[in-house]
Amino acid sequence: MNLTFNVNGLTVDAVYTESEVNALFLPLLKQLKDLYAGKGSRVIVYLAAPPGTGKTTLTLFLKYLHGQHDFPYTFQEISIDGFHHKRQYLMNTWISVDGEEMALNSVKGSPESFDLAGLKQRIEELAEKETVEWPVYDRKLHDVSEEMVQVDADIVLVEGNYLLLNEPGWTELKDTADLTIFIEAAEETLKPRLVERKMMGGLPKDQAEAFYKQSDRRNVLRVLKHSSGSDICWEMTADRTLLRKI
Repeated sequence: MNLTFNVNGLTVDAVYTESEVNALFLPLLKQLKDLYAGKGSRVIVYLAAPPGTGKTTLTLFLKYLHGQHDFPYTFQEISIDGFHHKRQYLMNTWISVDGEEMALNSVKGSPESFDLAGLKQRIEELAEKETVEWPVYDRKLHDVSEEMVQVDADIVLVEGNYLLLNEPGWTELKDTADLTIFIEAAEETLKPRLVERKMMGGLPKDQAEAFYKQSDRRNVLRVLKHSSGSDICWEMTADRTLLRKI
């Protein structure tokens, strides 16, 4: 199945196989139906994975798939990307990486570049309030947008690299989730996608490669090596197909 979505200001093609839809995605949406029926209130789902696995595209596809079937609940997808610190803050805040001092913007996308306190607060609001204002990120601006989205669905799917990160501060996020999903992938599978994404954002290839080495690769390995267990685990193969990991 081939679809096109707007992801943070960029046009992205979504390609999924019939096997992925029938073996993974539809069973998940049916599981969410049962969770919602049993809980009787909003169900919060986390989708965590390394950068480059197509998390945002996948959540948009799940929303599309939900709309094609008669499920007795509303569904909404959101990302933690809107909790990046503002560009001005990133440019003027310094961090030590392997003994070298650099602007936080140089490692943008790392856990340290996120407003963790703000993220925690909004996730707690998701569990307590019917409607929550949620910030969004614009990849064309390379910054957090001034716009907010209203979150008011029965099922809220939150996607982000670090939602299951087993590090101080981040571990507390898991307590709020009713269901957690993790996607595993080999680093060599993710690198081309991440370099291409930076080039789509305007960087020449050499700078995109340099950013991958300095930032994206570190984040990929950090997520893969330091994430806690999940309720559901999918594995991305070399051809970017998703399989259920046994």
